[in-house]
Amino acid sequence: MALTTDRIAAVQLSFVRLPLTAPISDAKVLTGRQKPLTEVALVFARIVTEAGYEGLGFGYAKRAGGPGLYAHARETAPELLGEDPSDIGRLWRKLLWAGASMGRSGLAVQAIAAFDIALWDLKARRAGLPLAKLLGAHRSAVPCYNTSGGFLSAPIGQVLDNADAALARGIGGIKIKVGQPDTAADLRRVQAVREHLGEDTALMVDANQQWDRATARRFGRTLEQFRLTWIEEPLDAHDAEGHAALAASLDTPVATGEMLTSAEEHTRLIDAGAADFVQPDAPRVGGITPFLRVMALADHKALSLAPHFAMEVHLHLAAAYPGTAWVEHFEWLEPLFNERLELSGGRMLVPDRPGLGLDGGPVRDLGDGP
Repeated sequence: MALTTDRIAAVQLSFVRLPLTAPISDAKVLTGRQKPLTEVALVFARIVTEAGYEGLGFGYAKRAGGPGLYAHARETAPELLGEDPSDIGRLWRKLLWAGASMGRSGLAVQAIAAFDIALWDLKARRAGLPLAKLLGAHRSAVPCYNTSGGFLSAPIGQVLDNADAALARGIGGIKIKVGQPDTAADLRRVQAVREHLGEDTALMVDANQQWDRATARRFGRTLEQFRLTWIEEPLDAHDAEGHAALAASLDTPVATGEMLTSAEEHTRLIDAGAADFVQPDAPRVGGITPFLRVMALADHKALSLAPHFAMEVHLHLAAAYPGTAWVEHFEWLEPLFNERLELSGGRMLVPDRPGLGLDGGPVRDLGDGP
């Protein structure tokens, strides 16, 4: 029997600016390092084959970088034309080398993500399987926690109301932002939320890289009383040694990794013992292909997994992880898709639709710009 191969006939790209309903602030804003976030910029890719199969993927940027992602993706997209869409690993490297003068992390890698995710979506759709099943699912639903209701721009009363609404929707845990210049204000905030939720609801805090090592150590010990599921990004994202020392000194698990933009950066983090929960972001590390490398190493080290943002992709990846996994609930991207992910009993359900199980994401020809 002759081997038949399909070929990529078209690659369509789209640049989308998605405004948020209100500006949001985390500790990076309160410490003067960034301005409030008002929108998310996204690059969507739709890959179409000669046999009529399609795959949809996306990458994103917050604050600066969106037009740069789109420009780099648009330059490298023609490299996919005529290729076999099944050869995802080889195509990822081809795209990497096409933009190698820009480096092997950061924007050059993030621009590959939309294509790589689209190729995995296409492969699963062609197989008639949800992506989690194609990868090899370990569960049909993943514990999930909400972040969007706990930003520092929201007063504590609103944070408590948001937490109630999230739990009523079927979300299982609540994460709030900390890292303010006044740690006493952080303490009051955490105490109020813990008392409101009770001891049985998972509670996480996220400092968004705003503490130095001494502050993280001292305040981390103070936070032990609240039985947190984890403390997220207590230190600079690239301080693997500091995170490792902190993780070794606290009973509360340490989570980090969302800001890293390559599998190699995650390897250094994991090898250093810097995290109990690893938090890779598929669009930031270049797609699902490098994300799977991070997953394999985290599994080898018996670490827990809590991917950052982009629940539309990460639900499938967390479902395919052998160890403990959480998925982060952000409703921000929901307006871009026709479907909604379902929640029940504190978990997010893997859809039974093929691929990512989502359609939408406006796309247009390569000649159009942002």
